[in-house]
Amino acid sequence: MATSVSLGKIETYLGTKTDSLLGFKSPKIPKERLNLPGPDFIDRVYAASDRNVRVLTNLQRMFGNGRLRGTGYLSILPVDQGIEHSGGASFAKNPDYFDGENIVKLAIEGGCNAVASTFGVLGSVARRYAHKIPFIVKLNHNELLTFPNRFDQVLFGTVQQAYDMGAAAVGATIYFGSDQSTRQIVEISQAFAHAHELGMGAVLWCYLRNSAFKKDKDYHLSADLTGQANHLGVTIEADIIKQKLPENNGGYLALNSNGASYGKFDKLIYTDLTSDHPIDLCRYQVANCYMGRAGLINSGGASGANDFEEAVATAVINKRAGGTGLISGRKAFQRPLKEGVQLLNVIQDVYLSPEVTVA
Repeated sequence: MATSVSLGKIETYLGTKTDSLLGFKSPKIPKERLNLPGPDFIDRVYAASDRNVRVLTNLQRMFGNGRLRGTGYLSILPVDQGIEHSGGASFAKNPDYFDGENIVKLAIEGGCNAVASTFGVLGSVARRYAHKIPFIVKLNHNELLTFPNRFDQVLFGTVQQAYDMGAAAVGATIYFGSDQSTRQIVEISQAFAHAHELGMGAVLWCYLRNSAFKKDKDYHLSADLTGQANHLGVTIEADIIKQKLPENNGGYLALNSNGASYGKFDKLIYTDLTSDHPIDLCRYQVANCYMGRAGLINSGGASGANDFEEAVATAVINKRAGGTGLISGRKAFQRPLKEGVQLLNVIQDVYLSPEVTVA
């Protein structure tokens, strides 16, 4: 295990958020109800499931690699933006990453547990790197070249290809709430079952996608709706859930205003299970992952002017909520290699600090 990190540097990045995020002590859902990350997480939680020994072995490969090895936490580098957002939009800031080998090098030098990318990227360098860092092969993508743009996740390869590549896990996205979500649920549930049969883990990007979710706020980021997406994700046996950090709540309330009828909800979600504190909102996401039996990793978001501060705050929220780690791409690869490594390490420092505790 890497050496633990002092709190001072983390507090420097948090700045004015320090007291709010590190001083929070009254979550709506107490931590005693959660299955919390820890060095024994595979034995304590995953081993009680129906996952076969080969799946447990590959999950252990992921949890046992990188700077966070042996902690029960994950730091993953995901770079599938060349398809999802276009290569030009993603790599213009740093053209070195048109070469997929540099993606894998960044993950290794950055001390990540695993690297997640496309069939093309990982397949192009598999013989050199698949045995050096766990691969998470992304099965589907939104191709974003159809005009006008449409938002649908389509399969780009097979589970067998990922297995033959030596992958530790497969990854996939479902756009919950979209017109295509039912087909995607069927496709990916079948893909995850096949991956488990072959001994690979399964990581699900549980994203919401529906123009109706944008009203007075962007409820694609609401705790109640993202929480339900997580709950659907663990229902198809995702081992790890990737979700955006919640920024608001009350999606069901907003969508059911003006006499509309959408979904099912209970107002206790907003009174007894959540507050407006970001750690409480994230904890509701964890609760929907079977109280942490499937690990919740939050995404790092787009690159901007305050990447280090935002990344540290997101990591603190995730860890204190009972989450399992961070999966951050653009903030790392859209900058020079040395700075990208530094950003990944700063995220990992949060999980290595014994002073950043679960609330």
